Amino acid sequence: MRHPIAVVVALAAAVLLHTSALAAGSDSGARGSGAQVTGVVNVNSATAEELSLLPGVGPAKAQAIIRYRSEHGAFKRVEDLAQVKGIGEKQVEKLRPHLALEGKTTAQPAK
Repeated sequence: MRHPIAVVVALAAAVLLHTSALAAGSDSGARGSGAQVTGVVNVNSATAEELSLLPGVGPAKAQAIIRYRSEHGAFKRVEDLAQVKGIGEKQVEKLRPHLALEGKTTAQPAK
């Protein structure tokens, strides 16, 4: 029979490692992968770097937005962003609080 203390220590270690792994996965600090952002990004004038501040928007999607904008002109509605390859309606709804069609881009990574 195993020692009860050894079992408790092993269980505690497993829980600690699992909790640490979850925390590391949810707070990776990677832009575009769900990172938190404050402020808004003007999708009609933002640079690729500014667009990449948006959760779920990495360099490839940022370039797709810029390419779409240059081919079709300024976005008239936030919903038009769903026309960009790789961006769907669900992602537009998640991004909506961080999007602007005019004005200055004020987005900053949340601290």
